[in-house]
Amino acid sequence: MDCRRTLHWREYLIEGAGLGLFMLSAAAMTSLLEHPSSPVRLLLSSAFARRVLMGLAMGLTAAALVYSPWGRRSGAHFNPSVTFTFYRLGKVSAADAACYVAAQFAGGVLGIAGAAGLLWPWIGDARVNYVATVPGPGGAAPAFAGELAISFLLMLTVLTVSNRARLSRFTGLFAAALVASFITFEAPLSGMSMNPARTLGPSLLGGLGGGLWLYFIAPPLGMLAAAELYIRLNGRGRVRCAKLQHALPCIFCGEAA
Repeated sequence: MDCRRTLHWREYLIEGAGLGLFMLSAAAMTSLLEHPSSPVRLLLSSAFARRVLMGLAMGLTAAALVYSPWGRRSGAHFNPSVTFTFYRLGKVSAADAACYVAAQFAGGVLGIAGAAGLLWPWIGDARVNYVATVPGPGGAAPAFAGELAISFLLMLTVLTVSNRARLSRFTGLFAAALVASFITFEAPLSGMSMNPARTLGPSLLGGLGGGLWLYFIAPPLGMLAAAELYIRLNGRGRVRCAKLQHALPCIFCGEAA
């Protein structure tokens, strides 16, 4: 499939760059909070307190990306699971969905590769491990359940808030708050991914783990289940657009600037 024929290459580049920036932020914050030589790590002995700070940092990063001119233009998916769910809802064409997903995976890999160059050797330490998302001590089953649950909740929230006129402008804030909460409370189960493209890059650099499959299955399943529940309760016609923060021009609903 030739992405250039759709004339939406700017949006595809934004999706890749957005996830790349997210990965850079995640790598920098994890190195600062978890590397044994970091002064912050030496000051904060509480793993919970470090997760709170990590959650706040990544929540703010997510909000900044959603509300940025880039995020408003592309719709701020930055996640193949989100794109595929909107495709299933009929709000994204097959060509745009395929190119969004390709750009997201490329952005995730290039973002962590750039972070590795900037943060070496800290990023390679076992405590940082290229910010890889891996199952916690409980193993694959709790990690799968955790990824399924948080992905379901995120997509259900996005659909509920973005399709209500009075709340739609706060969609990015709701999503950012959930990201912060999930990192704080769910990360011990699965590392908190919700995003196959976010997980693949660190896994390639840090060594593919046996739990990689669950990050490719649980997030899209959770989001698709949330979409199915939403349309059964509200009807497919209540889904306005595939953007978290609707802005013009829009390649999804056809509205022009």
